[in-house]
Amino acid sequence: MYEDLKGKTALITGAGKEMGIGYAIARRLATDGVHTILADLTEKTTDPLAAGDQDTLARLAADLSDTYGVKTLAVDLDVTRTASVEKMARTVKKTFNRIDILCNNAGTVFGVPNAVHSYDEDAWMRTIDVNLHGVFRVSKAMVPLMSDTGGSIINSASQAAKAPPLFNGAYAAAKAGVLMLTKVMARELAGDGIRVNAICPGVIMTDFTKWRFDLEATFLDSTPEERIDLKCGEIPLGRLGTADEVASLVAFLASSASSYMTGQALNITGGQMMAV
Repeated sequence: MYEDLKGKTALITGAGKEMGIGYAIARRLATDGVHTILADLTEKTTDPLAAGDQDTLARLAADLSDTYGVKTLAVDLDVTRTASVEKMARTVKKTFNRIDILCNNAGTVFGVPNAVHSYDEDAWMRTIDVNLHGVFRVSKAMVPLMSDTGGSIINSASQAAKAPPLFNGAYAAAKAGVLMLTKVMARELAGDGIRVNAICPGVIMTDFTKWRFDLEATFLDSTPEERIDLKCGEIPLGRLGTADEVASLVAFLASSASSYMTGQALNITGGQMMAV
């Protein structure tokens, strides 16, 4: 528990899937007494990794409020549309006036598996738009709600930002961009008392990861279980990570326990990624 977080307000994007990292972050922060704003894309889409619907998002927010006694808000958000981001910012300002913690967690991938020379251009651009430009759009809209009191921004990157994966170039390039954007923001916002750090998760068992293993199994004539076992063999700790473990790192970065840290990109990979 981080007592200094009690009573603060956090916005978490990509928080609409119950088994996802975003909702795990929201739940962990609510445990610490943080008022939580859950934002995600809830409109109908062909993306198999999309969050779902507004009713589900509202239910998840209500569950946090009922369980932990914090104020919550569920907001539909498309990070690729400036109008959607600005509408969300107006709603947040009207309801909470300010935020103290921003978790840019929304992310997805299109067009995989493909090598760069065969990657569909539209899928490439969409992947980068969500994962990189989405962080820019949301941060631009929300920083004005933080600049008077300071706070913490945590951007979700990936170990793919540091070690190139095969046939997933758009996602890797976008997440590498998130790392540099994090450093730029950290320097620019330090004078406002806003710290900006990034997390670089490895293989975390979420719906996204399950989809990935199912896809790999299809293309490699294997089974998802065999793909998981093979991946665990590459991880020094011998297992996949959990969304709750990532959420604990985010809570640390949001709290005063990390008050002298900014511009950092922290690995949480079970030892699979040991480079800085």
